[in-house]
Amino acid sequence: MEANILYGKSLADTILAGVAQGVKELKQEGINPCLMTVQVGEDPASQVYLSSQRRLAERVGISCELIELSANTSEDRLFKTIDNLNRDPAINGIILHMPLPSHINSKMAQWRIAYQKDVEGVTPYNLGRLLLGMPELVPCTALSAVELAKSTGVDFAGKEAVVIGRSDIVGKPCALLLLAENATVTICHSFTSKRGLLEEHTRRAEILIVAMGHPQAIKGEWIKEGAVVIDVGMNAVGDKLVGDVEFEEAKNRAAYITPVPGGTGTVTVAFLLQNLVKAAKWQLERETQGKG
Repeated sequence: MEANILYGKSLADTILAGVAQGVKELKQEGINPCLMTVQVGEDPASQVYLSSQRRLAERVGISCELIELSANTSEDRLFKTIDNLNRDPAINGIILHMPLPSHINSKMAQWRIAYQKDVEGVTPYNLGRLLLGMPELVPCTALSAVELAKSTGVDFAGKEAVVIGRSDIVGKPCALLLLAENATVTICHSFTSKRGLLEEHTRRAEILIVAMGHPQAIKGEWIKEGAVVIDVGMNAVGDKLVGDVEFEEAKNRAAYITPVPGGTGTVTVAFLLQNLVKAAKWQLERETQGKG
């Protein structure tokens, strides 16, 4: 059996059609939605993501801007930059590009973003709403992974779902989204691997979401027959990009699997832009209520 390849383009196009309609409605209200990315220091690997972000934003009528700060920028200056963007009514969404230089507290910097403009869903307010089952702005990479898995039509209820990776913006939110679909969820991480139990958990997974950041660390032979495999990893190996899963071997065992590239990336950007429209409408509602 060879897997069905889960390319992200079809789902992304569907999401973007809704985003374009949302942008049209906002412009009728006099709002030109604007997304601002803040980058501290150079990161060549980010250019692919930023390029995709700009291209898709332009396609749906969203302005996409970038503030580039030097790697020596102080934490205080970065915080003041974010504060200014929070106060700017022309900016509807803010992204703080990761990783940040080591002298800056990444969590505190992300949490500085106003929750109404937190289009990556990384502030305590938005993550807390997700935890409580009342999501507003959901981390877009996690949403991309779970929605691609749901697009297969597989019923998640009671299924063994394994998430490999426990980051605040992918692994943990994925687990919460899977729980909301009534899956039985296990989270694996570096200490699971150190105990030698990663293979055991992977072999049991009927739904497997991998976000480790280690090229082809999940062996194809570990994949359960008929599993849904979502590979969030994107690693440069030589002159090509590969995921965290051994794709060629895994596709002979899985029922569905995402390629790298071509899987979650475009869907992630589409959900980011969807979050921007939600944020802009949220801000408009608050402004209208305030005037009332």
